[in-house]
Amino acid sequence: MGKFQQYTAIIEKEDNLYVALCPELDIASQGETVEEARANLIEAIELFFEVASPEEINERLYNEIFITRLEISVG
Repeated sequence: MGKFQQYTAIIEKEDNLYVALCPELDIASQGETVEEARANLIEAIELFFEVASPEEINERLYNEIFITRLEISVG
């Protein structure tokens, strides 16, 4: 059994699809629902780890990702 790691998923609606992004690895996927986009992103990340060399993983992996909400005065 493999070890588990946690990554961030940012999911946003674009037109009629949901786009899911993992910013730590710069990997994206999409789906017709949030759940489908999430599942497709998980699959894409798992496939990446199956085929990527250790060098490519190290080059793409960003360890410090900060997600926060901003309050902006508009108008």
